[in-house]
Amino acid sequence: MAKKTVTMDKLVALCKNRGIIFPGSEIYGGMGNTWDYGPVGVEIKNNIKRAWWKRFVQESENSYGVDAAILMNSRVWEASGHTTSFSDPKMDCKECKSRHRADNLIEAHSKGKVNPDLMTNEEMEQYIQEHHVCCPVCGKFNWTGIRTFNLMFETSRGVTDESQNKIYLRPETAQGEFVNFLNVQRTTRAKIPFGIAQIGKAFRNEITPGNFIFRTIEFEQMEHQWFCKEGTDGEYYAEFKQRAWQFLLDLGFNPEHLRFKDHDKLAHYAKAACDIQYDFPMGWSELNGIHNRTDYDLSRHQEYSGKSLTYVDPVTGEKYIPYVIEYSIGADRLMLAVLSEAYDEETLEGGDVRTVLHFHPALAAYKAAVLPLQKNLAPKAKEIASMLKKHFPISYDEAGSIGKRYRRQDEIGTPYCITIDFDTMENDTVTVRDRDSMEQIRLNVSELVDFLREKCAF
Repeated sequence: MAKKTVTMDKLVALCKNRGIIFPGSEIYGGMGNTWDYGPVGVEIKNNIKRAWWKRFVQESENSYGVDAAILMNSRVWEASGHTTSFSDPKMDCKECKSRHRADNLIEAHSKGKVNPDLMTNEEMEQYIQEHHVCCPVCGKFNWTGIRTFNLMFETSRGVTDESQNKIYLRPETAQGEFVNFLNVQRTTRAKIPFGIAQIGKAFRNEITPGNFIFRTIEFEQMEHQWFCKEGTDGEYYAEFKQRAWQFLLDLGFNPEHLRFKDHDKLAHYAKAACDIQYDFPMGWSELNGIHNRTDYDLSRHQEYSGKSLTYVDPVTGEKYIPYVIEYSIGADRLMLAVLSEAYDEETLEGGDVRTVLHFHPALAAYKAAVLPLQKNLAPKAKEIASMLKKHFPISYDEAGSIGKRYRRQDEIGTPYCITIDFDTMENDTVTVRDRDSMEQIRLNVSELVDFLREKCAF
């Protein structure tokens, strides 16, 4: 199947018009690349998170969830290395005063043919000079040198200036899993290997390229840390690559739109690392990462905290610091990929074009829409909608022609439309329309709950 034609502009327009995603602080002119999820979008995003949690925590034999605090002791970020090495190479245009990441400038200029991850700051400066890379805002060529800026948002704790202490909004959720390693292991009586997962907000003070919700300063991560014994780490690294891939396929992604990409340059602590990339509207980019982090994280926290994070095997008595296999995926980035993959424009008989989101029914904001054929059938339709709402999120719409109401539901990806007509009043049956095929079947009202439960399961 060829990739569908979808542009970022079309996605942004659809999301705004149909209550999926709005620009942040819009009535005040907005705030640089922040976004608010609307009534439809928040349901889709929550369903994405539920699907991920179900697969990697609920259905996992030995994984457990946490919800760690966003604000952490600043020593956590010293141990993790974020306070000294978590920075971006940035350059300022002397003409228009705009600020840009040097690596983004090179990647855009070379159309992805040059990988700036393999370059030093000096090499990036040299490339920009030799290739006369101009400012994307004003078109001039007049740059400062590269300077590094820490990406963490700083804040302070205390009620008076004298008592204030610098703290940070977390730039990732992973450290909350690492510092709770022994707490989770002790309270669950978990034996190595086992996993700790978390879904939560993170914040990065970085310049973003403006690709909608692909990279934002406030975002939500879904992360799973798998703690294992050295020597088994390679096996589990390969396993989580395949589990991450299969999760995307089960959500409905075409494998032709996905690919593995090994990291060209490993972090100093990493033994192996790769991304699963997706062919977004702006091109191939990272969707999620799988990393073999060795025993670096727990060793560092043991060193900086002074607390032993050694695991003691209850059978053999062996003591060791576990290795970690990390699987990390952004909920917002996955949301963008889901929307991109699902978006379609279909030409119907007669030449009409319908916009439809063909995503997995489990991800739909509403599992069904209840539509009375005429307004005098509304009481019965509302009765059926109320019955279904005890089991599923349901949309109700009685405004406009039935055709227009179908189109509105297609545009937000509602998998089934249930039409209440005059036969409903006679024999308690309804018409159920399938979003993708547009075919209709007749069901008894008493069959609807089981029908939707089966069709919308993940």
